[in-house]
Amino acid sequence: MFHAGSLVIWLIAAAVPAFTLRNPLYLALVLGASWIVYAVLGRTSPMGSSWGSVVKIGLFVFALAVPFNALSNHIGHSILFRLPAGWPIVGGPITLEAVIAGAVNGLALLTILVVFAAFNAAVDHYQLLRATPAFLFQAGVVVSIAVTFVPQMVLSTKEIREAQRIRGHRFRGLRDLLPLILPLLATSLERAIQLAETMEARGFGAAVEPISSRQATLTQVGTLASLLGLLGGLFIAAYFPDRNGWGWALVALGGIGLAALFRLQGQRVHRTRYRQLPWTARDTAVAVASLLGMGAVVAARWLASATLMYVPYPPNSLLPPFNPWVGAALLLLTMPAVVAASRGRVSLRSQQATSGAPRTTDQTSRSTEYAE
Repeated sequence: MFHAGSLVIWLIAAAVPAFTLRNPLYLALVLGASWIVYAVLGRTSPMGSSWGSVVKIGLFVFALAVPFNALSNHIGHSILFRLPAGWPIVGGPITLEAVIAGAVNGLALLTILVVFAAFNAAVDHYQLLRATPAFLFQAGVVVSIAVTFVPQMVLSTKEIREAQRIRGHRFRGLRDLLPLILPLLATSLERAIQLAETMEARGFGAAVEPISSRQATLTQVGTLASLLGLLGGLFIAAYFPDRNGWGWALVALGGIGLAALFRLQGQRVHRTRYRQLPWTARDTAVAVASLLGMGAVVAARWLASATLMYVPYPPNSLLPPFNPWVGAALLLLTMPAVVAASRGRVSLRSQQATSGAPRTTDQTSRSTEYAE
């Protein structure tokens, strides 16, 4: 099992190219790396059952993005066919460039979904919840519940469909979905009530020290002032280049103020930690490889941005550019799978060595007695 921190770093490193790049070659590398991570780490996870549903949603979005872009953008020289010009929005030439651009946008959305699905299947959600800062414990609980919502809904749907198939119910159309939707809603409401009762019974939120109205007012005023300083500094740095120093100084002061207020808020929360998963050399390897991959993308965006961007519309070429160094860096995102697979081979060899070890005298005598 990996530390939640190393997998969060991997998620950020994989999400940066998925969100910022529109080059199909790089997106395919990130998609393949995420699939490999899931294939090695997520198949044995209880959250891995939602992988198929997420992939189906991503493929549906991909299939929807292609005709949507082709019918709305009539730009390009390679005309496939024409629709009547009198038709609103969709009327006009349907070009190959528009189809390719829609496919790239759909591939980007599919990659984003697959990256988060692989992370959801590989990470330990309880460890991730314990790793949230103290002042964000309520938001951490909400996010943890939201992350597990889709897998739980998928499992409930499968259980309800299996139960109804045993009873002879068959789904033939939209009208047959009503016997599925009603039990699913009832199961979701029952689960929500049980969760609320469990949190109430365990005293959720009772570990926060109360503060006076004066302290609450000072905290709110300080948070507002820090946010205004942060936003004002960014505005000055963006629109007044000759006063960059003042702008970044305000940004720094606003960030320091927010960090101090968050720390004070966290000190009011009393948390008990029973067991902490140690940070091992495997986590270091995953974190370093992920940071190197993300750093290569960021560096290429500053130094050779032309190799990252891809626009199929004229006068650009239909063939996307490719930087082999960036491609090799994106392959580092498979490091969690590589480390886990190597550890699995080492443990398998140790088990084989243990099972093939010579028997002791007692074991030999016992086997002789059983044979007699």
